[in-house]
Amino acid sequence: VYVFTDCVFSFLPGCGFCYSIINGPTNATVLAGSEARFNCTLSVGWVILIWLSNGNPVLTVINSQGAVETSDRFTSQNYTSSNGFTSELIIHNTQLSDSGKIECSIQQLSESSFAFLSVQVNGSLFIKNSTLAVKENSTVEIVCEALGWAPAPDIAWMTNDSFIDKSKYVTQQSQGSNDLHNALSILTLTPTDTEVLTCLADIEALPNPQNATVTVIFVNSTI
Repeated sequence: VYVFTDCVFSFLPGCGFCYSIINGPTNATVLAGSEARFNCTLSVGWVILIWLSNGNPVLTVINSQGAVETSDRFTSQNYTSSNGFTSELIIHNTQLSDSGKIECSIQQLSESSFAFLSVQVNGSLFIKNSTLAVKENSTVEIVCEALGWAPAPDIAWMTNDSFIDKSKYVTQQSQGSNDLHNALSILTLTPTDTEVLTCLADIEALPNPQNATVTVIFVNSTI
């Protein structure tokens, strides 16, 4: 009994074999279908580390034998240094439902550290006409539609590499299916020359905004 008590007590604060989480995971924003990676660094002496996604255990790392993987979507890589041990959780083929709290936990000490994962969806973007002829002194409405995004994208318009003032267009957002979002942007203008118009849709996870273009051909009434 005394041996068992000493063994358990060795993991408690104040003992000579204490360990803790040195650095926990940090927030991540990724596109659906890509990988998400989280690191958790423990000091020397740890026994069992458990990774949780939205409160559900997804991977266990045991000091004596390594990672215990129960799903192909949740794997890990391990790194050992003089400062401690780092477990990297890799979430493959991320899905919208993976968004939420990612936690690394030391069960013996009831200590944990967490971060948040935001999985975003890059939907479609299009303008129905690739070219549009407009007569002199005529006003035209150009419609740009974004479908199946998460979250709803920010929409902007450009002409000849310059941003168009926001007062020139109106953007409406709507709820789509499967927790996805749509956006409809209508640009109103009276062309005075032939120009290329670009609709841009952007979310945080995109390295560059998605774009769709239309060429507005100015038709002079004297011709």
